Amino acid sequence: MNKSLKPLIEKHLARINDLRCRIHKNPELSRNEAGTAALVASVLKEAGLDVKEGVGGHGVSALLKGAKDGPCIALRADMDALPMEEHTGFP
Repeated sequence: MNKSLKPLIEKHLARINDLRCRIHKNPELSRNEAGTAALVASVLKEAGLDVKEGVGGHGVSALLKGAKDGPCIALRADMDALPMEEHTGFP
């Protein structure tokens, strides 16, 4: 891993993990991800990204502009939960 990236990840790891736990504890099925979408949009706006909400329903898109023109990277992720029965004994 790039040595300049590792300290940045470590600095924000607790916040990232907290967000993951919040999303995991509040699962929303497909086409019902209003809370998850609002949380994701809020975090991205807080980070200074140009955020668009309501993309195709509850979708969120964000743009992080670089200092120079050049290649770009696109990242796509699902936010919906899958309906399933818990068999571990945990809620």
